[in-house]
Amino acid sequence: MKILVTGAAGFIGSHTSERLKEIGHEVIGVDNFSPYYDIALKNLNAKALSEKNIKILKVDLRSDDLTEKLPNDLDYIFHFAAHPGISNMSTFEDYFSNNILATQRLVEFAENLPKKPFFVNIATSSIYGLEATFPESVPPKPASWYGVTKLAAEQLVLAKSRENKLKGASFRLFSVYGPRERPDKLYTRLIDCGLNNKPFPLFEGSEKHLRSFTYVQDIVDGIVSAIGNETVCDGEIFNLGTETESTTTQGIKTVEEILQKKIVTENKPPRAGDQSRTKANIDKARKLLNYNPQTTLKEGLIAQTEWFKNNF
Repeated sequence: MKILVTGAAGFIGSHTSERLKEIGHEVIGVDNFSPYYDIALKNLNAKALSEKNIKILKVDLRSDDLTEKLPNDLDYIFHFAAHPGISNMSTFEDYFSNNILATQRLVEFAENLPKKPFFVNIATSSIYGLEATFPESVPPKPASWYGVTKLAAEQLVLAKSRENKLKGASFRLFSVYGPRERPDKLYTRLIDCGLNNKPFPLFEGSEKHLRSFTYVQDIVDGIVSAIGNETVCDGEIFNLGTETESTTTQGIKTVEEILQKKIVTENKPPRAGDQSRTKANIDKARKLLNYNPQTTLKEGLIAQTEWFKNNF
């Protein structure tokens, strides 16, 4: 199969690209190498993919001529490219252009190909709102620009499925961590602070937040299960994550245990739109896709800590 992966130089996109290559597919990655976070990390990911003969094209889905830049004989598109997370430094335009406009242009490109690829949209638990503990059938209540625009992107894909113009599905991911995690996310920042004796910024109230912290390879298991299950997946939404909940405090203590040192925290004001609880309801994915995440939080964090030490 010939597969396009957008956001291939990013955290989860790079891992998925590697897995797809490992199981025998031809993978073409695209990324716009946005400066949202240190481009050096994206270049590091891109180098790892290049060493496995996965080429990454520099393409901006918002503005480039996609018919000129992208291949027209694709079997699948895995769409990770987005403006991620909740950040006070990001504008609504950042979220709109990267999450809605870019998705609309990619969907339009796919819809007009001679052989229409199966479109796998990568969404987020932020679509559910301040609490994400629900099955996929529950109406979403996003509480951040990120959640709102990712819901819109998801519906752009599913609308084409409902119109029978393009087959596709959407996976809502829950609190992914592991090697290559973005530097603005919890565990990369915790490990960095612990190893380099820096204070960890702790947003007010977040120490009690509950999360379905899910190891990246367990997430990739679910994403690639779309291949061969097109009939089951078409037009559907699936939650992917672990059913085990952990507090931020438990996460901090686990990193301290691995590093064998205390991490000093620095209190910060609460973040608007930050979720108080996520717990992945994966009954649907378990039943239809045989999805079964296995990695414990400590196992995953040991792997992430080793990656950080080896690269930074």
